Amino acid sequence: MYVKDYRQVPSEPGGADGLTIRWVINASQGATNFAMRILELEPEKVSPFHQHDNEHEIFVLEGQGEVETLEGSSPIKAGSAVFVPEKESHQFRNTGKDILRFIDVVTFSIIMPK
Repeated sequence: MYVKDYRQVPSEPGGADGLTIRWVINASQGATNFAMRILELEPEKVSPFHQHDNEHEIFVLEGQGEVETLEGSSPIKAGSAVFVPEKESHQFRNTGKDILRFIDVVTFSIIMPK
């Protein structure tokens, strides 16, 4: 078993201005199928519009924002659960005054840190 406060895991640049990522569970802890990441998006910042070859699941811990797809946008806030199907283009936008913090669970086929 592995237990750790996510704040003890160093954050890394997340590929966009104002976006950071913490790989809190991955292969280095013994996971073989999924990784858990904590992403933090600063106020008024946006993640890149992108897609993945596999689905992923998000749970919003703090803040408020929007998740945008080609079909439009949906509001998200603390407590929101989001399912992103494989190959669906999407991005996250922080519309609040505080950090938008969310858990992102991905399969190992999505690029993993070494």
